[in-house]
Amino acid sequence: MNSAVQPEKVSASSHQAGREVEVRGLWKSYGHGAYVVRDVSFALQRGEFLTLLGPSGSGKTTSLMMVAGFEKPTRGEILVDGRDVARRPPEQRNFGVVFQGYALFPHKSVLENVEFGLRMKGVPPAARRRQAFDMLEKVGLANFAMRKPRELSGGQQQRVALARALVFEPDALLLDEPLSALDRKLRESLQNEIKELQKRFGISILFVTHDQDEAMMMSDRIAVMAEGRIVQIGSPSDVYLHPATPFVAGFLGETNLVPGTYRGTDEGYAVVDFKDTARGRARLPADGRNLTAGEAVVVSVRPERVRLLTHQAEPNFPGVVADCTFLGRHTRYSIQALGQALTVSVTEWSQTSALCNGAPVWLGWNVEDAQILSGPEGALATPEEIIR
Repeated sequence: MNSAVQPEKVSASSHQAGREVEVRGLWKSYGHGAYVVRDVSFALQRGEFLTLLGPSGSGKTTSLMMVAGFEKPTRGEILVDGRDVARRPPEQRNFGVVFQGYALFPHKSVLENVEFGLRMKGVPPAARRRQAFDMLEKVGLANFAMRKPRELSGGQQQRVALARALVFEPDALLLDEPLSALDRKLRESLQNEIKELQKRFGISILFVTHDQDEAMMMSDRIAVMAEGRIVQIGSPSDVYLHPATPFVAGFLGETNLVPGTYRGTDEGYAVVDFKDTARGRARLPADGRNLTAGEAVVVSVRPERVRLLTHQAEPNFPGVVADCTFLGRHTRYSIQALGQALTVSVTEWSQTSALCNGAPVWLGWNVEDAQILSGPEGALATPEEIIR
């Protein structure tokens, strides 16, 4: 780097921890059309990494854009440490935003890109250059300060965008699918980098993605969205192991959804009869659900939690191997059982132990590894069911 443009070396300043951002009852419609976001509420805690996860059209990006100020809510509040900023323009909200395409200025140097937000806030030239260079050092790009964005790799461009968003000490960092355009290896590397930056700065991060693995790896909490609403909020393990609805169970990872009929309780366990089999009864965790005997339910059990046996044991359900696929780290079986095709994931595999198509098997699982989900397949949680 040319010494004529290198600012005086300054000690790394400690950025303030992120602030709490509370979203209350956000709704969004365009004109007289249907609502694309419906009664979305959540609290981004100070220093927390909260992910809005959902399929395309679920309302996650629109929700983030309303928090950022680029979309105006039809109604609702956005509170930063108790102050409502919902009607303020983006430049009057102290949020750092990183878009999917990074939105770097191609004609400006890396240093000038990072300086841009400080210039918009009226920071004097010498001070903003020192702050921008200091931030580039923190993200490992000080030696690239005078390059243009086109001279950087995708990962380096991502770090420039993060540096620009962090340099003015924002109340929160808002990231809209910033890694979706990168290849898998680079994406995984940058996931770790973003988490390290969050720990270093203590910043609150609101992250949008449709990638379930990315959400599980990076988040303190996950808010699963569908049809413009939040279906469930919880830690990654909570949402994965205790999904609130069949939609959540099927979207966050892979699961088997088996329809059945609730029959009541037995010694504190829920009893469910499955269809189309003579031995289709199972005991499951009751989970405090208010169910009525005879009510139709759906039981969720993850493929990796299903035991695949070549001999009869209790409890068990008979089945037949319909397909077997070796995937390296695990083997995936499709088993015709309980009146449908069930997926089973087995980590122990050898050429001699592989089961051929048509082989008879028995399936089972531990009581705590299955869960009753009431309601139809696409059912969403009511506001009272959402964990805030």
